[in-house]
Amino acid sequence: MLNSPEIKISTPSGDGEKPVSIGAHTIKIACSNCNLRELCMPVGLTPTEMDRIEEVVASRRKIKRGGSLFRLGEKFTNLYAIRTGFFKTCVTTEDGRDQVTGFQMAGEVIGLDGIVNDVHTCNAIALEDAEVCTMPFERIEELSREVTALQHHVHKIMSREIVRENGVMLLLGSMRAEERLAAFLLNLMQRLHARGFSQSELVLRMTREEIGSYMGLKLETVSRTFSKFVEDGIIEVKQRHIRVLNAQALRAIVSTKAGS
Repeated sequence: MLNSPEIKISTPSGDGEKPVSIGAHTIKIACSNCNLRELCMPVGLTPTEMDRIEEVVASRRKIKRGGSLFRLGEKFTNLYAIRTGFFKTCVTTEDGRDQVTGFQMAGEVIGLDGIVNDVHTCNAIALEDAEVCTMPFERIEELSREVTALQHHVHKIMSREIVRENGVMLLLGSMRAEERLAAFLLNLMQRLHARGFSQSELVLRMTREEIGSYMGLKLETVSRTFSKFVEDGIIEVKQRHIRVLNAQALRAIVSTKAGS
């Protein structure tokens, strides 16, 4: 998304993925030419303001599937705009289990959890090979004082996270398994459609176990609910490929709860 003095990639090491410089060649990573610009950058900027914002993006970083973007307890320095790929955020419970707290995709900003105490409060793990644009938060704060649209955009991103958290609380607090899975699929479809993907077909980058962890359901319950949706003619399932045959039926399952 901007001018960078080097490209950074992730390579396996004993303590996880680390960015490694592969050269000092300057390349143009222009936010103004990125097809995800409207999703992760403010709209209505002047050319001068866009040039200033492009200066914030320090580098791109590649993360291999299973690699970590950041870890629980790690010092917070950057926000990351996901350029390609899927991530999950998770925490480790006292008994050693991973509790999934969210799924993030291209066009979304990740790392906001570290703002409050200057350390990350969760792990961010790539569910497939991914690439992110690194944005030092200190620079974002400085530029926000000059470009009010950027400050407003950061506030919108934070607000969206609060709304998402409220939605998860509703899922965990009062919905049945069918309602939880229907809401989950509808949310994924909506987010993917905003990125130009099909409204009726999607590939799940996460496992059913990870979906269950996120929604507070056992793996068996998730699998059984998927099977019921197939039997009812709502979806077709081929491994991780989902084809939605009746989106209205999914919406009806969720709205039944909303109207009760």
